[in-house]
Amino acid sequence: MVKAYRSVPISRRRVLAGSALAAGGVLAAPLLGACDAGTSKSGGAVTLTVMYKNNELTKEQIADFEAKNAGIKIDFVEFDTTRLNAMLASGSPPDFVRGAAVGSANTNARGLATNLDPYLDKSSVLKKSDLLGVNDSFRWDGKQIGRGPYYGITKDWSQDATLWYNKALFDAAKVPHLSASEPVTYDQLLDIGKRLTVKAGGKTQVYGLGLEWAWNLWGPISMMIVQQGATLYNADLTQTDLTTAAAKRALQWYVDFAQAGVGPTSLDPVPDGADLSTFMAKRMAITQDGYWYGGNFAADDALKTVKMAPAPTMGDTRANPTYGGQGWWIPAKAKNKDAAWKLMEYYMAGPPAEGRASSGWGLPGLKSLMDKLPQDQPFQQAAYTTAQNELQFNVPLPDSPYIATEMLNTTIDKYLQRAIKKELTVDEATAALTDELNDALQQGKDQIG
Repeated sequence: MVKAYRSVPISRRRVLAGSALAAGGVLAAPLLGACDAGTSKSGGAVTLTVMYKNNELTKEQIADFEAKNAGIKIDFVEFDTTRLNAMLASGSPPDFVRGAAVGSANTNARGLATNLDPYLDKSSVLKKSDLLGVNDSFRWDGKQIGRGPYYGITKDWSQDATLWYNKALFDAAKVPHLSASEPVTYDQLLDIGKRLTVKAGGKTQVYGLGLEWAWNLWGPISMMIVQQGATLYNADLTQTDLTTAAAKRALQWYVDFAQAGVGPTSLDPVPDGADLSTFMAKRMAITQDGYWYGGNFAADDALKTVKMAPAPTMGDTRANPTYGGQGWWIPAKAKNKDAAWKLMEYYMAGPPAEGRASSGWGLPGLKSLMDKLPQDQPFQQAAYTTAQNELQFNVPLPDSPYIATEMLNTTIDKYLQRAIKKELTVDEATAALTDELNDALQQGKDQIG
């Protein structure tokens, strides 16, 4: 069996830059002078151009697939957003592309992805009934996600608001451990973070709480709004209003967190921009990361004091979504869709999928693979139980096709910084933030039509 593996711990597992054509702005402009995908048939063999990450689709997996599918050869291209934009704009895209479920609305609204329903309906390997709800963020009915055909399939994912904590640091601070099933509120979490923070000589020795600030802001803030019974967008996803009571409460919490100095922010970042190394060094008591985080600890005896806890709450509605849900999609203009589907079946339900699930690097996209999740070690058993209980609170985040997640993140961060530094009140910051995001949404709407 060919097993999936990670060559190094993943330091930016949940980076969300929106769809490939929406990175770094409202929508990426078409690029000229594109590279041709080079998809061809030679001597009866199909050359399948695949754009992915080399630590997620390995040479061993490629060799195994080619051995099992005579006549199909894979031309592997390392994933690069700029190059993908160019290939799509030229009409010569790869046959198979890496992409997240959350953020796929833009790609689907522009007609860039293939409707996978005809393949799913015929497949004896991948069935709609076996797809976990996370895959609904890859669905598109022409207006919004969650309904209509599937335009991609998730390979692995996590409910990203869950908490990992180091019991030894809790014990040292005489703070009770978090429950494995009952959530704390965000206000309680901030108070716990303050109690766990250790400072000396004007420097932070132990952070009480990490939020992976550099990775994502719109996801957790959107979740906080959903937990209060509100939403980030209007019904047709063309406008936002962050001046509502629910939105202000969410952003105020982030301001309070930053001003309390209990964890890294964009104004006080950790050197590598991620919680992992600080948490592994036992200099962070809690980090807000999904189930995938446990893959870092399986071989580290010094960190068997870790435990996972449910997502915190802000309001009466429990919600614990994924901020990404990484997977695959097949471009609408791909030249070898049938061969690409064979790779989809192999990667999503074959040996690579089994290897990913058993490694603990995320939850699988298929219900049938849930029993492969590791439970050999006590912390894995506990994490499995918590993760299974949290599944009932998985909800899809709203995904507007008119704005990139990267732009949401950078714009939110800009106004949070000003509020943290007291250059603006939270009321002023949310009003200005709303205006800027609505301008971007309108621009995106004008481009897509």
